[in-house]
Amino acid sequence: MQVVLGGTFDPIHDGHRALFERAFELGDVTVGLTSDELAPESRTEDRYVRPFDERRAALREELSRLAAEHDREFTVRELTEPTGIATEPGFDVLVVSPETRDGGEQVNEIREERGLDPLDIEVVDHVPAGDGEPISSTRVVNGEVDEHGNLTPERDGRPGPNDTDVQTSTDASDG
Repeated sequence: MQVVLGGTFDPIHDGHRALFERAFELGDVTVGLTSDELAPESRTEDRYVRPFDERRAALREELSRLAAEHDREFTVRELTEPTGIATEPGFDVLVVSPETRDGGEQVNEIREERGLDPLDIEVVDHVPAGDGEPISSTRVVNGEVDEHGNLTPERDGRPGPNDTDVQTSTDASDG
């Protein structure tokens, strides 16, 4: 089976890993990664998103491990529009999270208009953090949780590219 999914994946967390794991259980995987232009448009909250090349490198590293575990192949492609590559021929299954299920239905409407068979839509539940709320990239970036969903109230979050107030550690011998 040919499986497709898409997202910004910045930073990658256990919720994303659940999507990837299910995708590789089903077949070979193509991941659409939002372009630098599309990434801000796909956010519900305004926040810094790392450049495409950095996100792609992190994604490939993550997917390589899972592909090897499942003896599968994968491809990462750039997404330049929200419905992305899933509207193209050659895919059988679309893996989505609960909040992107409607987008999956929209993909199938476009596929039908183009004379393509609809994709099976595989919904993967959210992975809860330690407080029972879903892990999300925004929560990780904001310092609420780490990539595994552990609560991290002592963290300030990930600095953006223009943050100049970066603390550095000092050696005790500097005193």
